Amino acid sequence: MKIFTAQQLHEADQITQKNQQITSLELMERASTKIFEEINNRLNGAEIKIKVFCGIGNNGGDGLVVARKLMEQGYHVDVYVVNYSDKRSDGFLANYRVVKEETKSRPVLLKSEEDFPEIKSNDFVIDAIFGIGLNRPLVGWVQKLITRINDSKAFKVAIDMPSGMLADGVIKDQPIIEANYTLTFQAPKLAFFLPETASYAGNVQIIDIGIDRKYLAETSAKAILIGKEQAVSLYQPRSKFTHKGDYGHAYIVGGSYGMMGSVVLSSKAALRTGVGKLTSVIPQCGYDILQTSLPEAMVNVVPHDIHLVETQLELKEGDIIGFGMGAGTHEKSIELLTSLLHQVKTPMLIDADGLNMLSKHPELLELIPEKSVLTPHPKELERLIGSWNNDFEKLDKVQEFSKKYKVTIVVKGSYTMTISSDNIYINTTGNPGMATAGSGDVLSGVITGLLAQGYDPAIAAVFGVYIHAQAGDMVIADSVPDALIAGDIIEYLGKAIRSLFEKPETKA
Repeated sequence: MKIFTAQQLHEADQITQKNQQITSLELMERASTKIFEEINNRLNGAEIKIKVFCGIGNNGGDGLVVARKLMEQGYHVDVYVVNYSDKRSDGFLANYRVVKEETKSRPVLLKSEEDFPEIKSNDFVIDAIFGIGLNRPLVGWVQKLITRINDSKAFKVAIDMPSGMLADGVIKDQPIIEANYTLTFQAPKLAFFLPETASYAGNVQIIDIGIDRKYLAETSAKAILIGKEQAVSLYQPRSKFTHKGDYGHAYIVGGSYGMMGSVVLSSKAALRTGVGKLTSVIPQCGYDILQTSLPEAMVNVVPHDIHLVETQLELKEGDIIGFGMGAGTHEKSIELLTSLLHQVKTPMLIDADGLNMLSKHPELLELIPEKSVLTPHPKELERLIGSWNNDFEKLDKVQEFSKKYKVTIVVKGSYTMTISSDNIYINTTGNPGMATAGSGDVLSGVITGLLAQGYDPAIAAVFGVYIHAQAGDMVIADSVPDALIAGDIIEYLGKAIRSLFEKPETKA
């Protein structure tokens, strides 16, 4: 599913009106009716006080349509107009007149803090103050209104976007409606998936309002959501007449004294993902650990007992290296990475201490093979690209880094994002239980295994992130998030891939 910018969605509205020969008011009526139907289905006639807060732009116009239809259905509705400017949109003015004429009610005008109504915890609040057009700081009293609504603990539904949230940016320290539900028009917004802003949207439901299909299909998106429908198209099925040599040879290079578990996890995950052969390259202290815990892996020990040092690997064309898990940042280990970067021409996966080595020696960035995959957690990412003021700036900086060094970067988080040049792919699977030690090592193994099997690096990252998180979801379906450990994710990788082709059960 595509995510568009505010400007693109505005263009989509204009093209829809032109191609469908409808007015902006007719499109507003259509969209708002869909919102009303969704709210009405949820409330089912409940005797509850509904407070609708409308701005004076088109989002406010949507709110007025919803309020009118709720009144017509017999609900107890109070409408408040947040009068933050002297300018009013045509859509707002037209629907303001209709509300007064058809419902015989007069919305209450809010001009300052003295006008605020009482909002109780058992009220049902509809937020239609601002939509995707917001691009400036809110005036002081409107900020206080949003804070008042949040403090009330009332149930809140936002139309299109929670007020105070920007579609394509962040205003520091600006309050945002803390919606329980956001009913958004036609396509999700990027802010719904960023750490700074995602929680404000609550549960997001996309409302199809009939926007021009050709425009949606042909327009390049700001980002792409990856769910089951997208992931299934990325999977490369196996032919019956193949052997292990057809599925690549991966090297997991990492480990140090006390940190061998990370290599075990990455190696096992690569094997579970389907790599034909796997060699774990480790210091001597990990030999017994690897041979005992993972008999399917070959083991290559470097000539040092505690940490990685430079060694000769008999790499063949197409062999893939996953580097850094549990490696530490000893200077001798950095020499091994430097040697590999000079030697290897195929894409690598670099994670964990491999990324920290690059941060300590940024001159090595120029040596990274094109199309390599980097998988940083937030602190590792900051060391690579520098600090950022907000999540939108972070994405811009990651894209610049990706283009400069011609690499794919996996930005880990609740909604993990894979960034390859101008392309942003947002994963929709996963759960809080995966915030556990070793989960990232498993992901690195998964992606390395896919790279070795010949997946395009960006696809390996996108698909690897999906099945890794899907496996995590399947773990907690049989347990609880608190009990998840990284090894559980590995055990469910096969089921996660199989789930791509399973149809949901239908009730008799």
